[in-house]
Amino acid sequence: MLSQNMESALNAQIRIEAESSQVYLAMASFAEVQGFEGVASFMYSHSDEERMHMLKLIKYVNERGGHATISDLNEPPKEFGSFREMFKKLFEHEVKVSKSINDLVHISLQEQDYATHNFLQWYVAEQIEEEALARTILDKINLIGDDKGGLYLFDRDVQAITVQASTNITE
Repeated sequence: MLSQNMESALNAQIRIEAESSQVYLAMASFAEVQGFEGVASFMYSHSDEERMHMLKLIKYVNERGGHATISDLNEPPKEFGSFREMFKKLFEHEVKVSKSINDLVHISLQEQDYATHNFLQWYVAEQIEEEALARTILDKINLIGDDKGGLYLFDRDVQAITVQASTNITE
């Protein structure tokens, strides 16, 4: 059974994951209208992934005797400036999500809720991957700068990452 404190903290994380999905969705739309299908595909895929993270939390809270709540969300931005700015914001967002997951782990240890601690280890590992991927992409886009030919090739590279990631999920 979840403590009230743990349940509240997990419900706050449910909102963060939902907002993450919305941020990725807004970034996908931003990229798509500019003709960057690879970046758009990558962002749509990650929006779905964040939604799955949210659903996993909802199921966990409810299975442990709590009540997962669905709250209102902050509206994501519609414009992101350059792709460099967008991926910088994405990386910063993933760092913020990692901190939130780490805070949950801390609460679970304080409360000696080892079932929740065990459950959260998947999120810890996932955030390591998310941050590393965002950092790698940001590094690449920083190398490209504003070169339009480079952005075209980058868009194709990101599309390949998306196809490879979706293949790994189904294996």
